[in-house]
Order: sequence, then structure tokens, then C-alpha cells
Amino acid sequence: MKVNTKRISLRKKIFGTIIAALLIVFTFSISALFEDVDAGQIVVIQAPITGELSVYKEPGWVGQWFGKATHYEKSAQFWFNTTDRLDRSINVRWNDAGTATISGSVRYKMPLSDERIIELHSIYGSQEAIENDLIETNLKKSIYMTGPLMSSKESYAEKRSYLIQLIEDQAARGVYQTIQKDVKAIDPISGQEKTITIVEIQYDSVKNLKLRQEVSPLKSYGIALSNLSIEGIKYDEKVEAQIEAQRKATMEVQTAMAKAKEAEQRALTVEKEGQASAAQAKWTQEVEAAKQVTQAEMRRKVAEEDVKTAELRKRQMILEGEGEAAKKRLVMQADGALKQKLEAWLRAEEMKWSAFAQFKGNLVPMYQSGTDGKSSNAMQYMEIMGIKAMKDISLDMNTK
Repeated sequence: MKVNTKRISLRKKIFGTIIAALLIVFTFSISALFEDVDAGQIVVIQAPITGELSVYKEPGWVGQWFGKATHYEKSAQFWFNTTDRLDRSINVRWNDAGTATISGSVRYKMPLSDERIIELHSIYGSQEAIENDLIETNLKKSIYMTGPLMSSKESYAEKRSYLIQLIEDQAARGVYQTIQKDVKAIDPISGQEKTITIVEIQYDSVKNLKLRQEVSPLKSYGIALSNLSIEGIKYDEKVEAQIEAQRKATMEVQTAMAKAKEAEQRALTVEKEGQASAAQAKWTQEVEAAKQVTQAEMRRKVAEEDVKTAELRKRQMILEGEGEAAKKRLVMQADGALKQKLEAWLRAEEMKWSAFAQFKGNLVPMYQSGTDGKSSNAMQYMEIMGIKAMKDISLDMNTK
């Protein structure tokens, strides 16, 4: 009975040990059984025995089954700059023999085709190898081929944006076919003529497209580049001195041009102000002249109204005179102008007797009782003159 108990106890210990060992193995190997695929990653799993490559792009857990899993970012930023630990800036030489180092970054996207991913994985094996051996190498070549297309000064100023365009285009699609030419140019610092070698891009005369020496490896593998950014260009000391001298000269020219523009603007301002003053004076005169014309017009109209009023008054007076004359004529026709005739006769009598009273010799005494020859003749004369006066005015004293 005791023997059986010991055997059972031994079996339990062995079974417990095996279970524990299996649990330990399972715990340590669980990471090799399953692999987590992140949403922004591509995972390539190589089977442990057959070596078959499987590509997983959808997020979630996938079976690894002790195979080898390699992760790739679907999109990443490649930096070619200088850090405390590593200098990855890229050298460049311009067509004026100046040199510099370019720092910056570029974003790249991995292809999503299983065939392209497996091809890249088979050749490079990791994301780091793709960046170092493919992207960086291709970028260096593109920058090297871009340098001769411009001078140091052009890369610093007027062709800076064109520089980025040329580098990105050659890296993504392939370097250009170019031709070298020696040309004469004036050195901007010394002012002396010198010979420089320039490089020109060759074009397809029919399609007007840039000719390329080769297709970019990135394009062949389906890797897309975008958002190339130049962080900085560090020129050698000689080029820096030339650029600084050119910058100062350019600033002086620009300052002089700005002053000239300012002077020109002041002259234009003075001219415009003079024109404005002249125009204001002219319009002031025009306004005054208009006022004078208006006043003269008003005076003319008043005079015309006065003339019209005088004409009307004249016509009124004429009509009144004609009416009064017609009235008097009618009165005279009615009574034979008796009143006028009597007034005329009385006036004549007054004058006659007044003259007779003052006659020399006092022929007529103030009082007399009889008559003599002289007075009789005078009286007869006076009577005759009175009768004549009444006859002249057609006055008949017997008229009723």
C-alpha cells in the first residue's frame, strides 16, 4: 500500500514538472507565435522551414508561428541633416566651383503591392537599409547632378525654389541628360571676365520633355517621394564671403533704388499737389465766374423785367392818355368845347383889359361919365377885339 502511494506521488511530480515546463516554453515563445500589425505598418513574415514570405498590411494580430517578422513603415520621413551623433548632410558643387553641404528632409511612401514589398524586402531586408542604401544614395546622386545647373549665388537667392524642384524631380523620376558648355561671365566681386562651365538640361524636341539618363530606382520599386524640404545650405568660406559681398552690394543697390523711388514719389507727390492746387484755383475761378454769370444773368432778367414793366407802364400811360383824350374829345364834342372856349375867352379878356389899363397916355380914365373921341375909339377897338376873339374860338354868347 505504501509503494503505490509513492508511485502516485512520483507520477504527479513528473506530470507537474512537464506542465510547468510547457507553460514556461509557451510563455517565452508566445511572441513568436503571433505578431501585431499596426495600422501604419507593413509586416513581412518569413516561414521558419519553407522560407515563404507573407505580407500583412491590415491592422490586427496575425500568426507568426515562429517565423521571422520584419516591420516597415508605410510612410516615413528621411532626414539628411547634421545631429550631435551623425552628419548626414549631402555635399554639392555648383557650376562656379563653389561647394556647400545641404541639409533637409524628404517624406517617402512604401509601395502597397505585395510583389514590390517582397522585392524590396528580399534585396534590402529592413527599413533602415532601404533608407541608407536606396533613398539616401539616390538623393545624393540627384543633388550631385543638380549642383552644376546653377551658381552658388543662384542657389542662395533667385533659384532657391528651383533647386528644390530639380532635386525632388530627379530623385523621384531619374537624373537628367545634360550637356556642358564653357561661357564667358563677369565675376560679381572682382568685375573681371572669367570662363565658367555651365550645364544645360537636354529636352525631347518633339514632346518638349526633359530627357533622363535612367529611371529612378525609387520609381522602379514604387517608392514615392514628396515634400522635399531644405533645412539649410552651408557654403564654404570663400563662397560665403562672395555671397555676403554680393548681398551687401545688392542691398546698397536696392537702397539706392529705394531712395530714387522715394525721390521720384516725392516729385510725383509735389507735382500732383501742384496740379491739385491749380485745379482747385481753376475751379475756384470757375465757381466765381459762374457766380458772376449767374448774377449778370439775374441782373439781365431783372432789367428785362424792368423793361417789360416800363413797356407795360408806357402802354398804360398811352392807353390812359388816349382814354383821357378820347374822353375830353367826346366832352368837347358834346358841349362844343364850351368850357375851354370860355376859359380861352376869359384869359384873352383879362389880358386885353390888363393891357388896356396900362396903355400909355392913360387914354381910359378910372371913372368917366361921358365919352370923348379918343375913349370912344379905344372902346370900339376893344369891343372889336373881343368880338374877334369870340369869333376865333367860335364862341357864341347867345348859345343856350
